[in-house]
Amino acid sequence: MIILAMDTSGPVAGVAVMKDGAVVYEAAAVNKMTHSVNMMPMVEEALTRSGLSVEDVELYAAVTGPGSFTGVRIGVSAIKGMAHGAGKNCIGVDALEALASGLCMTDGIICPIQDARAGQVYGAAFRGGMPPERLVPDMAEKLTVYLEKVLAVAKPEEKLYFLGDGVATYRQAIEAQLGERAVFASAHCSYLRPASVAMLAELRKEEAVDYLTLAPVYLRAPQAERARAAKEAVKG
Repeated sequence: MIILAMDTSGPVAGVAVMKDGAVVYEAAAVNKMTHSVNMMPMVEEALTRSGLSVEDVELYAAVTGPGSFTGVRIGVSAIKGMAHGAGKNCIGVDALEALASGLCMTDGIICPIQDARAGQVYGAAFRGGMPPERLVPDMAEKLTVYLEKVLAVAKPEEKLYFLGDGVATYRQAIEAQLGERAVFASAHCSYLRPASVAMLAELRKEEAVDYLTLAPVYLRAPQAERARAAKEAVKG
């Protein structure tokens, strides 16, 4: 099966191509252009370098969240459009699970965290494996609440491996609460690899849906909606 996978949920836009279970192309980019401008040229380059055409793709995969609201919408919309045009199915991949896949051989609990702003993290927890074994569902919570959920499923003294862009913001707070139990992955592991998106899509291809069904997954309302709700509550 040939899979085209895309991630625009964070600051790094990425695309990967998988053919018969092997990743044959992967690229990521960060620059001043927006993901909406970057993405389609990256897709064209990916297919050209892989010696494939749009018609060859059998399954389209996109990260559906959590992440940047605008970024997630860009990737999901692009995948839906390509799947619709090609008459093929598509599949959504969880950002935190894909991030955790980068440490799938780790002996301990994998704790992907992304900075969700507003004093919160997007977080989950997994044990190693491919796909990773989920222990804690995705959440948008204050760090202290998230860590309580993780500790509730951890074995005594079990190491907790943190990765993701939330580490840069919350590392000191994590160390203060967990001490030596907290292990921090190398910086390069904190970026979601599009190859991980492709691999998870391959493992879950039976869950593929048509383009009308694929949708972003938001753990909370966008900032504009939350601000409007707060304003109305004050008026109320």
